[in-house]
Amino acid sequence: MRADAGVIRWGVVGPGAIATGFADAMQMVDGGTIVAVASRSAERAEAFGDRFAIPTRYGDYESLAADPDVDVVYVATPQSRHELDTLSLLRAGKHVLCEKPFALNEAQAAAMIEEARSRGLFLMEAIWSRFLPAYRSLVEMIGHGRIGEPLLVEGDFGFRRPMEPDHRLFDVALGGGALLDLGIYPIQLCSLVLGTPEHVVADGVVGGTGVDEVVAAVLHHPGAKLGVVKAAIRVGMSCTARISGTDGWIDLPALMHCPNFLTVTTRAGPERIDGSYEGNGLRFEIEEVHRCLSEGSTESSVMPLDETLALAATLDAIRAQVGVVYPGE
Repeated sequence: MRADAGVIRWGVVGPGAIATGFADAMQMVDGGTIVAVASRSAERAEAFGDRFAIPTRYGDYESLAADPDVDVVYVATPQSRHELDTLSLLRAGKHVLCEKPFALNEAQAAAMIEEARSRGLFLMEAIWSRFLPAYRSLVEMIGHGRIGEPLLVEGDFGFRRPMEPDHRLFDVALGGGALLDLGIYPIQLCSLVLGTPEHVVADGVVGGTGVDEVVAAVLHHPGAKLGVVKAAIRVGMSCTARISGTDGWIDLPALMHCPNFLTVTTRAGPERIDGSYEGNGLRFEIEEVHRCLSEGSTESSVMPLDETLALAATLDAIRAQVGVVYPGE
């Protein structure tokens, strides 16, 4: 599999809205290009290919997996397909960047990670927040002790959507609900700052279609540290976050998963830290994939696979207490 200093050749599976953002971002990145796109609808693949001048279009995923001119594939299919599509691509020898949430549950995530590791292939969950300038500044400030020892992370992400039983967010078979799509953002922030929680306490509102429409959880992390998270698809939330430490706090404004700045408050007063960027921000995770492949790394130190697995376990624990079960579980 190519991972040299030449141009990295991307394939895209599932040309929907997030893949459109990905393709837009690719135009701002050096060292890579999208050479193939696949959809279960040949018409959608053609339309996406026309829009972004992608030379090769497939009406099925298997053909892209078999394409020798593709080095790495961005999986942007519904999360109910992430395990199936990622395993198929890995078995075909492709590196994979899989959109979040990585999988429906921990068991699926473990199978995907084991497949990649057994084949020596790169695999990463596309939690794009991790690579944004504001998040990199956040990690640096905490590491330098700007707010002392972090003890509490609070975050929420939610909006009110009309009840649409046919929409993917309300479809339990597609892994719908607030937790996996939106709750992953404040939860990954807790994980980033406080590590993997030891146990969780959660509750929520399950709607008529069987998905979690509103969910809240308290995450108990090692060292008597807490994460407090909320997510919703039926009620608007502030979409902000705060990290509180022994000597101050850091505020992430809306939208907390892609802020343009941070505010750090200490005894010296508040300080605004710029985290602005051009474009939609997805380019930073693409650049991380390019860096890893050029260095021969099979996973990212910023979004490591062990953490992805732990996040899946946390989501499972919350979902079990809320009472949401996906088909086949």
